Amino acid sequence: MVSVPRLVIAAPASGSGKTTVATGLMALLAARGLAVSPHKVGPDYIDAGYHTLATGRPGRNLDAYLCGTELIGPLFAHGAAGCDVAVVEGVMGLYDGAAGQGELASTAQVAKLLRAPVVLVVDASSQSRSVAALVHGFASWDPQVRIGGVILNKVGSDRHEELLREALDESGVPVLGVLRRAAEIETPSRHLGLVPVAERRDDAVSVVRGLAERVRAGCDVEGLLRLARSAPPLEVEVWDAGSAPDPAPRTTERPTVAVAGGAAFTFSYAEHAELLRAAGADVVVFDPLRDERLPPGTRGLVIGGGFPEVYAPELGANEPLRKAVAELASSGAPVAAECAGLLYLARSLDGAPMCGVLDADARMSERLTLGYREAVAVGDSVLAAAGTRLRGHEFHRTVLEPGAGAAPAWGLVRPERRVEGFVQRGVHASYLHTHWAAAPGMARRFVERCVA
Repeated sequence: MVSVPRLVIAAPASGSGKTTVATGLMALLAARGLAVSPHKVGPDYIDAGYHTLATGRPGRNLDAYLCGTELIGPLFAHGAAGCDVAVVEGVMGLYDGAAGQGELASTAQVAKLLRAPVVLVVDASSQSRSVAALVHGFASWDPQVRIGGVILNKVGSDRHEELLREALDESGVPVLGVLRRAAEIETPSRHLGLVPVAERRDDAVSVVRGLAERVRAGCDVEGLLRLARSAPPLEVEVWDAGSAPDPAPRTTERPTVAVAGGAAFTFSYAEHAELLRAAGADVVVFDPLRDERLPPGTRGLVIGGGFPEVYAPELGANEPLRKAVAELASSGAPVAAECAGLLYLARSLDGAPMCGVLDADARMSERLTLGYREAVAVGDSVLAAAGTRLRGHEFHRTVLEPGAGAAPAWGLVRPERRVEGFVQRGVHASYLHTHWAAAPGMARRFVERCVA
């Protein structure tokens, strides 16, 4: 039974101000001394990084496509354990989810699974009385989704606010905040969205404080807390990284697994490291931009997603580490790489030398590859046995020009059919981002290979 107060911050569409409100509210509540559990609907790593900065706790993703609906409650309960309040930032529009699959992976579905009230953030910049029709439509579309309040964003003047409030008096949905257009805070973005916290730490701290001040000045924070406390108890089991059905390796040895971090490799779900530790590994984070050696005693390597294309010259200049990664891979040690990690293992990236583990060259492209994928493991690897099925997510603007000598990692079966990635010796490298909580055997299999 989970009784933590909770809110979902949603919107009619992307760009309405969800991140502004959610991150600002998290930071404000944390500054008041509350233990705030931050969550993000969907696969996005970047918003979760800002949530971590705002609260001092790991930002955790709740993705019903990657993990299945049955894990949303347990993963939420795991993240929210011991907290005073939880704030969940939605994705896209409230009812938008996996393309062609109804409500799956939508903010609305996650709100229902969490039995959490929803606050709708509305961009009111170009409307007045019509806002009531919009809010009424969203509030009545699905009776199981409880919209407990609205926050009006980008309001132009006192008169504009007055017109909006008068219209919403008839809707039955209370106004819990008004944010003025002139107070917009700049949050830099580039080809894949916001610039991650790790790349602009000092500036990001200032931005998050500014967002908290916006929420304090424009929102009924006590009303938001009352709404959060109105959420009923949630009857779910708390997810535990150590309770997966596969047994842990039968050994007293704890192999060191090096996990890439730093500004170039910021994309990682918190549960991955937790699963590796539960499976018997000692997890050590290193920075490929700064460290010239892998952590002492490294027996396995995990390189997640990020922005290596932004740092290609610097990564290429760190020749000692590139050689160390290549030597580890050539020894047959387990290496798991996703997206940015795949590029780092290639021979080159935009002409800069990379690790040369894979016979492939990578370059930036104008084309965005984005979307959920269903995949089947083509053969055995350090992560999965042949035939293993799972769901993943692609998100990149690069292309890979492969040579020969490696088997594909995945056969994608939906929404398109193609093979993807590389498996050679102990290396599993792919563009596909996966959430290991949905397949905890992957972490255990990886650690077993490290021990072996």
